[in-house]
Amino acid sequence: MARSQLELVRHLEALDANAPRVERHLWLIGLLDWVRGSADWQNPSEDEVQAVLTRVRSLLDAVAVRPHWRQRWRRWWAVFITTTDETPLLADLGFAPRAAFLSELTRRLRKKLLPVTPDSTDQADLIYLLFPGELDARWLRALDKETARRMGELLFDEEPPGPGSAAQYDYAERALLDALTYAVSQISAIGLSPGIRSRMSMEARQARRFHDLPAMFEALRTAVQTQGRLSPGAQQAIAAFREHLDACRASANTVYAHLQEHGISVNIEFQIQQMRQRILRVKGLLLCLETAEPVLAAAQMLSHLVRVSRDTLSVRALIRSNTQLLAAKVTERNAEGGEHYITRNGKEYRQMLRAAAGGGAVMALATWGKLFLYTLGLSAFWGGLAAGINYSLAFVLVMLLHWTIATKQPAMTAPALAAKLRSLNAPGAIDGFVTEVMFLLRSQFAAIAGNLVLVIPLAWLLGLAFAALGDTRMMTAGHARHVIADHHLFGPTPLFAAITGVLLFASSVVAGWVENWFVFHKLDSAIAYNPRSTRWLGKERARRWGCYWREHISGYAANISLGLMLGLAPPVLQFFGIHFEVRHVTLVAGQMAAAAHRLGPAVLHESAFWWAVAGALLTGLMNVAFSFHFAFRLALTAHNISNVERHRIYRAVWRRMWRHPLGFVLPRKSDARLVAEMETAAAADGENAAPDSPASPKEPPARQD
Repeated sequence: MARSQLELVRHLEALDANAPRVERHLWLIGLLDWVRGSADWQNPSEDEVQAVLTRVRSLLDAVAVRPHWRQRWRRWWAVFITTTDETPLLADLGFAPRAAFLSELTRRLRKKLLPVTPDSTDQADLIYLLFPGELDARWLRALDKETARRMGELLFDEEPPGPGSAAQYDYAERALLDALTYAVSQISAIGLSPGIRSRMSMEARQARRFHDLPAMFEALRTAVQTQGRLSPGAQQAIAAFREHLDACRASANTVYAHLQEHGISVNIEFQIQQMRQRILRVKGLLLCLETAEPVLAAAQMLSHLVRVSRDTLSVRALIRSNTQLLAAKVTERNAEGGEHYITRNGKEYRQMLRAAAGGGAVMALATWGKLFLYTLGLSAFWGGLAAGINYSLAFVLVMLLHWTIATKQPAMTAPALAAKLRSLNAPGAIDGFVTEVMFLLRSQFAAIAGNLVLVIPLAWLLGLAFAALGDTRMMTAGHARHVIADHHLFGPTPLFAAITGVLLFASSVVAGWVENWFVFHKLDSAIAYNPRSTRWLGKERARRWGCYWREHISGYAANISLGLMLGLAPPVLQFFGIHFEVRHVTLVAGQMAAAAHRLGPAVLHESAFWWAVAGALLTGLMNVAFSFHFAFRLALTAHNISNVERHRIYRAVWRRMWRHPLGFVLPRKSDARLVAEMETAAAADGENAAPDSPASPKEPPARQD
């Protein structure tokens, strides 16, 4: 303790208001380092927080008994507040300088990578050096009234000598009003921007709340400056202004209904979040302005700003908070499409088998198409592009014929499952969800079986036909041996299959994003009604095309993007020295059948062939598992399903698997009863739903400011 006091004495003796600016700021950084001591900055215990408060009181005691230190400190403080700008700290810390998502992402990356200099007049920059961790936020919030009063006396009670002393009495009030002026202007600017104003409801636009906001604040400022901040007139003006802020926020929230209906824009969502957070910041500044304990309120505000300064460095938090609505929109669209891939009775199960068999036939053609491209000897990139176009054409053909490919289903069906979790606390909600999981896995089994039932014999027959025509270039004996060796169970097949599953999931995200972009820019309406379109196509055909692309743009985007990713991912990764090969179970099965035909019946007696067959089966499992896993996690995040609720769901699924394993593979007679129970529960939930249910557009949860 004595050593600590000695360090404090040496530090206070070095206090010099006439030192260069960077030296003054470094001195303050060193003083706060002494206050923190050896405590953990990021994860402090309560004892460490109390130890910091003890050091703060020791600092105040040391200054109180030495008048010359008190005079030096006040002179230093006067220089500090007159040579630094507090407005960016109070009004702008934590907000983007430009209301655009990508510019804020770039700014955060730059702040994380580049160091901050103490030679700055911006207090928003200095806060990163003065209060670098969670410990500072906690001890500032834990300040008691007596300690806060003593700090206020040290800084403001007596007029200190030196520059700026005459302006020091009204420093806090002036700083708050300046910060409020800046923040209010930003709120008004966002509310009146074309992207926000044009998407508000008609009632919100007619109310003109953002137009009136500057005038309301000017009335507040006049009342504070002429009557005093604690006068009845000023308090009444503050209360009226706070109500008007709430009205502005309500007007901005009407934009969400438009976004849900007409497509999500990350930039617009980012602007609304910025506005909401600025409104909360203004309310915090108003509390500091109207309170009878200004120093304690300032400490609370500073504690909040310390946490905000940490949050502004988080790239993950920025992406998560500003893409939540887009994730919800993507999963909502995929959920609508995913319902068609879930079979709930024997008739639908047989239909899935037939559709999957058709998909397998097309993929057999795609397999030999890829082998034909192999004989052309194209370079890596052009070969990958040609393969991607080949896959894309096959996937689009399957879509147009209303057939299916097993591995494309999980990314679509996972959001459909997550949509069933909106009312987890309703009676029977978990059991209903587990039943949906059973139907889904059974559908996946039917789809994979249907694909393989036709892709294998058709690929073999095509090989027979090409051999009869005398063409053996597409599948030579060496190439066939290479195919079998590459798909060995204990080779890189599991890893490649998992990465392919991620690509399958990525295609569903691309599909949802493209559809949202299409709807947001009203391209369906432009196709249907634009004079140029109607001149070229005619009015009726233009309208049909607009409706067609609105309904099918997602499917085209998913299939084309998946085909191109499967074709181009290997050469692109190879450019960076990363070896990767596509492992899609239907394509793998087709290649194995072609290789088996080329090598003849003798290959059935080779262990390498059966290890490759095992690798193909594992490929199907990995494709489905990874595609479903990522899609399901995205859907759970979009629906705000907590970790505790997720564990309840997983346990219920495993219990059903243990008790009724066959139901996850084949349809049963009891399925009709389960479907009827689910429909009854859904109808009851729809009747009892509140108007502000999760199915209806609303403002997403706000971060507490």
